[in-house]
Amino acid sequence: MPLPPVADFYYLTNFLTALDWIEERHEPLLLADERDFIGDFLALEQPSQALLVRLVMRKGPHFRASKLNYAEIGCTRRAAAPLLELGWISDRHELAFAELLSLLRKDELVARFRDELPSAAPKKGDLAELLAHHAEHSRSFAEWYPDLDDPLYSLVIGDLCDRLRLLFFGNLRQDWSEFVLADLGVYRYEQVPFSADSRAFRNRADLDGYLHLWRCGERFAAGLAVDEVVGLIGEFASDNPFLQSRHARLLFRLAQQLEREGELEGSLRLYQRTVFPGSRQRQIRVLERLARLQEAHELAQMAANAPESEAEAQLVERALVRLNRLLGLPRPARASAAAEQRFDLCLPPMGEASVELCVRDHLNEAQAPVHYVENTLINSLFGLLCWEAIFAPLPGAFFHPFHAGPADLLSADFAQRRAELFASSFALIDSGEYASKICRTWHDKFGIVSPFVYWDLLDAELLEQALACLPAVHLKAWFERLLLDIKANRAGMPDLIQFWPAEQRYRMIEVKGPGDRLQDNQKRWLAFCAEHGMPVEVCYVTWADEGSAP
Repeated sequence: MPLPPVADFYYLTNFLTALDWIEERHEPLLLADERDFIGDFLALEQPSQALLVRLVMRKGPHFRASKLNYAEIGCTRRAAAPLLELGWISDRHELAFAELLSLLRKDELVARFRDELPSAAPKKGDLAELLAHHAEHSRSFAEWYPDLDDPLYSLVIGDLCDRLRLLFFGNLRQDWSEFVLADLGVYRYEQVPFSADSRAFRNRADLDGYLHLWRCGERFAAGLAVDEVVGLIGEFASDNPFLQSRHARLLFRLAQQLEREGELEGSLRLYQRTVFPGSRQRQIRVLERLARLQEAHELAQMAANAPESEAEAQLVERALVRLNRLLGLPRPARASAAAEQRFDLCLPPMGEASVELCVRDHLNEAQAPVHYVENTLINSLFGLLCWEAIFAPLPGAFFHPFHAGPADLLSADFAQRRAELFASSFALIDSGEYASKICRTWHDKFGIVSPFVYWDLLDAELLEQALACLPAVHLKAWFERLLLDIKANRAGMPDLIQFWPAEQRYRMIEVKGPGDRLQDNQKRWLAFCAEHGMPVEVCYVTWADEGSAP
């Protein structure tokens, strides 16, 4: 199906829409330079507005005029003149020699530095070494190459535009292309009603705090040493739970890096500073590596008595076995694990097909179809049943038209804030009305982006078979477990599901190829299914030319 055409100035229309949105909902948070920018931008003629938006949306920050050819804008130099006067772009920005190399073609470089190069034409990759003596200099593009009639425009207000983007989206993951993808129908978003004060940030301090942590994270990703990043972060403090979580996650990432580098004392100090999920378990592991066994044991006992999650309980149980052995203590009692229901298959290799698809095709029968669903089916059924709860227009959940899901989806109080709505949805399971509700939502919302629903895999046939064969009591148990810890529990589900529609029954199958083992989150799901009497089996596969199954 061809994509619909877009208007010449579609990108400018979208940018103006965003500015209107920001002025309407975020005006109290705007700084003077942001207000001035919006006013000055609206006063510009259309070609200059369009050129600036093109530069903001392109990868930069340096752009040669000869590369900026847009029919709807016309003369680039004429459109750029007001932007230069406002100081939003510059044609005198100083460039390091390495930046110049990236902006010039090989023939241009050879022509510019002909007197300094050997007669034999060098490869462009060798030019940096041959001209290395220029590396200590910084000059404007015109000064580097005075004979080249091709201005270089450097975007000066990238940071300001990032702040406006952050005000609109509430994050810096999304960019202005969201408008285009929505206009083209590539993505469709649920239309959630917004109040007049719907916005991501309560005050300017929240926005500045987000920017500060984001920039620190960017510096870390670019290779800045952990100690220097920690120094940049400083004594960060915020009463905003979202920012507290981002701060905790960044410290956790830094601690992980130090642990990988063998800087155990430093990593321990950082783990102790963060409450990010998993930090306590990493402290236990680092203390163990430092041979501070008694401290590790005491912390593990504390975690075992009040685990933050199933994942932590699982890891701490193993740690206590190791620590008790090292400390000469009795082996701790361990919860009895459910016996694994397994079967083995020896299959002929099937080319590039994955082992899961090989098993699916081997077991599939007309009267007992098998589907490769992994985490998609249960999540999708949950998302369809609880659509209204997930997309409830609560304060802080939605604040622009391009939300794939609520901003607080992974917050600790996500389910609690919507407790009545989820209770109403689950009541449909008890009353038997859930199937019609799920089908109605599938039909009415098909294709709308959701954090749970996998439209490309959930076709009408799979939906019909699932609702016919999955007992209501099992659905409710799965959905309740999802809500307990969405981040952890929406993954780890078995790979395949097989239905017997005539008998209204099913089985789930986790597939393991040669040498593959169950992961921790898979073990937790298998244990949960066993506890609730859900038919789940683990299929161990070997290939026909590799001998018998293990």
